Amino acid sequence: MISVKIHRSYREVVAIADSDLIGKIFEEGNLQLNVKENFYKDKELNFEEAVELMIDQKKEDATFNIIGKNAVSAALEAGIISEEGINEVQDIPFALVLL
Repeated sequence: MISVKIHRSYREVVAIADSDLIGKIFEEGNLQLNVKENFYKDKELNFEEAVELMIDQKKEDATFNIIGKNAVSAALEAGIISEEGINEVQDIPFALVLL
């Protein structure tokens, strides 16, 4: 499953992460991924639902914080990131998108 939380402000921020990563911290060198529950956890979606949500949010000019293999794969399928935009910390892929 993929966890999604949409933060609403002047521009929507879509926080999306693999559900099994919620509450964990990953560090490598001076990089850190802190997958905070209060930032990433709200709705649980399957892969197809996550792809559709990202496609819809892309139309709304949202920004995206994406962590985890499933979430990154969904973002690739939704067309909001490319392979070049993916980084890793402790073999956990992530991407940040500002459209």
